Amino acid sequence: MNNTPTPDQINELFNNEDRHIVWAKVTGIIRRMSRDYDFALIESVYEDIMRLFHGDYPDYSSIKTLYHDLPHTLEVLLCGARLMHGVHLSGDRLTDEEISLIVIAILMHDVGYAQRKSEETGTGAQHTQTHVQRGIEFMRQYFADQNLPEHVAVSVTAMILGTEHNRPFAQICFRDERSRMLGRIVATADITGQMADRIYLEKLLFLYLEFKEANFGSYESNYDLLRQTNRFYETTRAKLDGVLGGIYKKLEYHFKDTMGVSNNYYLESIEKNMAYLAKVVAHDEEELYTMLKRHGVAEMSRRLS
Repeated sequence: MNNTPTPDQINELFNNEDRHIVWAKVTGIIRRMSRDYDFALIESVYEDIMRLFHGDYPDYSSIKTLYHDLPHTLEVLLCGARLMHGVHLSGDRLTDEEISLIVIAILMHDVGYAQRKSEETGTGAQHTQTHVQRGIEFMRQYFADQNLPEHVAVSVTAMILGTEHNRPFAQICFRDERSRMLGRIVATADITGQMADRIYLEKLLFLYLEFKEANFGSYESNYDLLRQTNRFYETTRAKLDGVLGGIYKKLEYHFKDTMGVSNNYYLESIEKNMAYLAKVVAHDEEELYTMLKRHGVAEMSRRLS
């Protein structure tokens, strides 16, 4: 009997639109690592972050950035859970507290795009270059309001800093090497989760709009950003294999345990995206919107432009 996952099953791995389904998947994965895990803390944080994204958090408007949206946080969260599980199965067993730290850091890694109602202008993308520090400030205030231990805030701060792409990961001050390993999980999930998304290439058109609003980068157009993305991936792959320790490879343990195959479906999806990107940029710029047509993202980005 052939138990190889079907294409539909593989595609479903990257379906991150429904927050309830994603959370059910994440909690199921955590149960595989710790049968008696207490979900009270991370469920509370999860619900508060959902409220923040939807504009139901006190004094804050909804998060309006189109690339760094709720599905982005959900895809990173699910990738992070799978990666934690892979690390755990590889023999580097995670404690319940370490699981909580990773989940909280992922949930809060992009909350710096949120704006108070009193400061609301634009989409929040104007905070692109400061969103990590803004997110840390939000997290620390949140922890203080919830009377959470200071050492948790310190650990989560370093993990969130690890998602700042222009910050040298080796220069982040983690408490010890174990904490640095947890930071590698968060940073790796942020990279692989978004780049494996089935509409990653389409959403790059939204990323261009965010960069334009922030006056960030020197991209002349959507097409120019797409054209330079391959070089970004080469740099990012070197980071994944270098300072992030190649920890993405541990995803194979997760898929072996849950799907019966030792594939790294995240890496495979990224490589498919990059292969198709090469075809897109080989054509003229005017053909861009006919080649990127999933979920209507390209047409929406054209209207917004």
